[in-house]
Amino acid sequence: MILAWVLFSFYLGGTAWLGWLGYKRTKNFASFAIGAGDLSPFVVAITMAASVASAATFIINPGFIYVHGLAAFMHFVVAVGCGFCLMLALLSFRFRRLGEENKALTMPQWIGKRYGSKGFALFFAVINLFAFAFVVLIVGGLSIVMQQLLGLSNIAALLIILGFVTSYVFLGGTYAHVFTNTLQGSLMLVVTILILASGVHLFFTADGGFWQQLAQQDVNLVKFINPASSLYDSGFSIYISGFLIGAALVCQPHILTKALYLKSDRAIRRYLLWGTAILFLFFLLPFVGFYARLIIPPEQLIDAATGSFRQDMVMAMYIKNAFPDWLFTTISVVLIAAGMSTLDGILVALSTITANDLILNLLPESDAEKSTEGQRLAKAYKLSHLALVAIAILAFLVCLNPPRLLGIFGQIGVYGMAVAAVPPLLLGIFFRDVPLKIVAIAAILALLAHFGLYLFGQQIFPNTTITFANPGVTAAIALLISVPFAFFGVLLSKKKTMFDLK
Repeated sequence: MILAWVLFSFYLGGTAWLGWLGYKRTKNFASFAIGAGDLSPFVVAITMAASVASAATFIINPGFIYVHGLAAFMHFVVAVGCGFCLMLALLSFRFRRLGEENKALTMPQWIGKRYGSKGFALFFAVINLFAFAFVVLIVGGLSIVMQQLLGLSNIAALLIILGFVTSYVFLGGTYAHVFTNTLQGSLMLVVTILILASGVHLFFTADGGFWQQLAQQDVNLVKFINPASSLYDSGFSIYISGFLIGAALVCQPHILTKALYLKSDRAIRRYLLWGTAILFLFFLLPFVGFYARLIIPPEQLIDAATGSFRQDMVMAMYIKNAFPDWLFTTISVVLIAAGMSTLDGILVALSTITANDLILNLLPESDAEKSTEGQRLAKAYKLSHLALVAIAILAFLVCLNPPRLLGIFGQIGVYGMAVAAVPPLLLGIFFRDVPLKIVAIAAILALLAHFGLYLFGQQIFPNTTITFANPGVTAAIALLISVPFAFFGVLLSKKKTMFDLK
């Protein structure tokens, strides 16, 4: 435990120094929100990849593979990964150009300016608060690792996580996020390769082939569709929903806005090439769930405090069994860095959106009219710091008694936010004139379908085989309802305009 504290202290010190460098580069609200366009494509790429591959990828998702097998791997890694990378490439170029033209600093502001509606920007400022669910997922996952690694209580771990990350984001905003993520992402790359290599010997054991050993435990673990799974028991729940939700996740405010950090299409191309290559490695990491299934019996994953099975503990228990103590300690510190690398990005996005698009848009119109743009941004800068502290306090209170399945809890909120953003972003990027009413209805339809089916789908459709307990399934259905509605609505409106002209 002494080594753990030494390494963790070094990590805190290095990250704090990078946060201080970020503070020196942060001059105003614009640089706090998206920087000044002076970042290299590689740095933005590793920042984006580290933001995507957070506590969910490094800590939470291996547990789903441990429980549900190959079907979960195909969902989280193959389907989600393909959807994410394709959507990122489709949206990044035009999103950057339009954002530069409109001088947008946040996703709700981009949407509001694209559709000429302050009210629509306010709507998405509220919707983006669903990202708070992901904050809870990350903080809760980090707390599990820190309790085992550093011998801390849940309260102490939460105070360190939220106090430290909030502090350096408070000082340096986007620059602190990018500088610290470059360090964190580099460490994550090394550890990803190390962990994936650690189980290669399992393919060459005398007990039979790798997949045969898994099948001996449960034949459903090696099926592309797991009929016994409560979440991944159909092609739709695994492949179609995975691809669609992977695409939708690009529309998170701390992901797509990375394109605004860059100043040219050439820089975007280099960013996408580097980002895809790094993401490929990170997305493979949940394969460790298979390794863990072969060497960690389920009884080692029982929470001593509650007596319940905790799939969220799979990664921590695997590295504890697979590596010597000193290497387990080193890797665990990097897992903490993995979580913090996404947490800081979400906190930057949430605090800037809350200040710029929520609080300021709720001010009386007379006050807004009296303020110059410079005064407005100065006010947003101050408010973003207050919002940051408020978000951290709320996350601490929720994580005192965290949800039982952190992965599912995080998915419900984040998927809701993402599916609502897809129609206005897709249509705003690929069509010139889009009626506000159509995309507004589409966004509301997506929200109602996702949350309605997740909460009440089984009661409404009691005889269906659709797995409504899987948030990816309900989010995919929401997209299949809202996106075609929006596209056909726009096409019909354009035809109507043509007829009117005739």
